[in-house]
Amino acid sequence: MCGIVAATAQRDVAPLLIAGLKALEYRGYDSAGLAVLQEGEIRRVREKGKVREMESQYLADPFPGGTGIAHTRWATHGVPNKVNAHPHIAGHVALVHNGIIENYASLRSELESRGHAFTSETDTEVMAALIGERLASGKSLLDAVSSVVHELEGAYAIAVISDKEPGRVIGARRGAPLLVGVGIGENFLGSDAQALIQVTNRMIYLEEHDVVEITRDRVRIFGQHGEAVERTIHESELSTDAVERGEYRHYMQKEIFEQPRAVADTLEARIGPHGVLPNIFGVNGDELLGKTKGLHIIACGTSYHAGLVAKYWIEDYARLPVNVEVASEYRYREAVVPDGTLFVAISQSGETADTLAAMRESRRRGYLGTLAICNVPESSVVREADLKLMTRAGPEIGVASTKAFTTQLAALGLLALQLARHRGLDDARYADLTAQLQSLPKKIEKALELEPQIVDLAEHLIHRQHALFLGRGAQYPVAMEGALKLKEISYIHAEAYAAGELKHGPLALVDEDMPVIAVAPNGPLLDKLKSNLQEVRARGGELLVFADGAASMDGNAARGSILRIDGGGDFIAPAVFTVPMQLLAYHVAVLRGTDVDQPRNLAKSVTVE
Repeated sequence: MCGIVAATAQRDVAPLLIAGLKALEYRGYDSAGLAVLQEGEIRRVREKGKVREMESQYLADPFPGGTGIAHTRWATHGVPNKVNAHPHIAGHVALVHNGIIENYASLRSELESRGHAFTSETDTEVMAALIGERLASGKSLLDAVSSVVHELEGAYAIAVISDKEPGRVIGARRGAPLLVGVGIGENFLGSDAQALIQVTNRMIYLEEHDVVEITRDRVRIFGQHGEAVERTIHESELSTDAVERGEYRHYMQKEIFEQPRAVADTLEARIGPHGVLPNIFGVNGDELLGKTKGLHIIACGTSYHAGLVAKYWIEDYARLPVNVEVASEYRYREAVVPDGTLFVAISQSGETADTLAAMRESRRRGYLGTLAICNVPESSVVREADLKLMTRAGPEIGVASTKAFTTQLAALGLLALQLARHRGLDDARYADLTAQLQSLPKKIEKALELEPQIVDLAEHLIHRQHALFLGRGAQYPVAMEGALKLKEISYIHAEAYAAGELKHGPLALVDEDMPVIAVAPNGPLLDKLKSNLQEVRARGGELLVFADGAASMDGNAARGSILRIDGGGDFIAPAVFTVPMQLLAYHVAVLRGTDVDQPRNLAKSVTVE
């Protein structure tokens, strides 16, 4: 969601702050701003809209300086406008903030009773005012921030400067990510490594309740009780090339075409000719999996759909019960946890607020252990899990997830195979599944060759306002993912149903204006699906069928189209069939002229409830 960049250096930091914000634009935002200390004064510029609009305002009247903070905001408290944009200033303090302060209303009332007048509707200005009060009472900026954060309820990552202490930035985090970029004669704060990779690859990932003070020459970190603590410096493998769009029109298109490589990287050194290699989930990982009697998979959005696919795999191959739940629901109910249940958290960023909170709640509920499947090694979800498997998708800039999903499926495929081995799956079947998973990158490459045909199919959808997606078995969550992609970036209302549910309500919607997109791999449920498609055809609905090359579909698209796909086998077909649906959503959105990489109202990483 919101993005933070802060710097203290011997050079003008404003260009660095603006470049950092541009690197964070993929996260989603509705306003941007920066504040810089110039000759003992806080100078600020804010603007509703894109970073480039704020940058234009800055360049019209620049104010260079060596210490500053910057922010992209995604509105929570207060409408998206210039007044509510960050940074917020109170007295001698300027502050930027990611997260939500849940007790801000009571804190605001107390401040108003003491005569403080607010200019915005935000919870962020409340924090700035509290810190400003403490500073005015004689506290240092570090002590003022440290005392205020103990009064806050909710989630926050903040960066604070004061014209009373030039050359110094204070940061703090709880429930939202914040990291330090370590330079030579300069240091930085950021909410994401991508904001800082342009200036340093040396990163310190702050832990919960940490408060940090950075100056040009020093980084000091303090724990929850004010004690000085040491945190490890990591050398990030992220490169500036990895976040460039290159020859592609949009990041989403680039990331769709990066999937063969990303999936291959996820499988590399983890699976061989004879199956999954030992302990790829961590030291003693196989021992814990051998004790597993069931799984609870918790995730949000696209990651939730990946978990639903894994449920079919694990129950089919390993014969273990699996419950998959949306994290925001799980954390607010008392789930029954049978003995030997493994908690599995799936998150692209590893900072998804509901997923992270659910994993922390799982500690209280008596699970066998926790497993994180994630794309960011230094993230909170990964650091706090007992076992972990990184998806190796690389940076994903487009808000609509693509390669994160297929790499999650690859990782979950490894989990399903390893559990199946522990549960005594037949050797021949295990060998077949292993071979299928190893072939997945090449099958995705083949599916990408269908792009010209999919461009033609997209023409059928650009003037539609609604669409139905149908699937059966493990392809049902793939249909759900296809519907999500279409609605996210094209703004066409799309819903997915298990095909057998068609006659239980959705069939009432089918007419010549309602396209029906069906996922139809070859397999035992194909004939059932074909019957469902006949029901659509009989009512004049236009069919778009993604069919396995080996599937017989004659007569099932008299009014519509069939796209033939080599699914590669029952195990990997869900991942392969996902790719053409990503391309369909992408090209429909392009033809409709929407903002493909940054669809309205959405953020890449949802770090607040």
